Amino acid sequence: MRIILSSITVLGLVAATPLVAQSVGMRVVDTAGAPVGTVTAIQGENLQIKTDKHDALLPKASFSVSDGKLLFGMTQGQLDSVIEKSQAAASASIAQGATVKGLGGTPVGTIAAIADGKVTIDLQSGKKIAVAQEGLRGNADGSVTIGSSAAQLEALVSGAPATKTEK
Repeated sequence: MRIILSSITVLGLVAATPLVAQSVGMRVVDTAGAPVGTVTAIQGENLQIKTDKHDALLPKASFSVSDGKLLFGMTQGQLDSVIEKSQAAASASIAQGATVKGLGGTPVGTIAAIADGKVTIDLQSGKKIAVAQEGLRGNADGSVTIGSSAAQLEALVSGAPATKTEK
């Protein structure tokens, strides 16, 4: 699940109004009143919405309250399509030669190879590390992210404890 922001904004959502009341289980409908999904979680300024196919984390500002339901500016099919396009772009970005960024967006290396669910990353120090492909997140903008800092990855390769964490 990813936060879907830019693609949805381009399609023109309902004018944002403050959400007076939102809760888990609340129904989400499109402007014609057709079901889009259900709120499954509230995470800060985002709502997790479950459609017929996907879960998406969307900004609260994308919704308005109407008759006890959340009004959303896309149909369920349109939202599912945007999510699928975003997932495809993210998956395609995990490719040989892609730059891998660590915590804080700092580059940590480049993808050298992908095989059997493992991704080999050439670290900036010249060392290599293999990680499970699930440990990487491809992003719709073509970038690739790992949830570790350069120092943490270097420590893993050298077998020493990490002494510095990037933020």
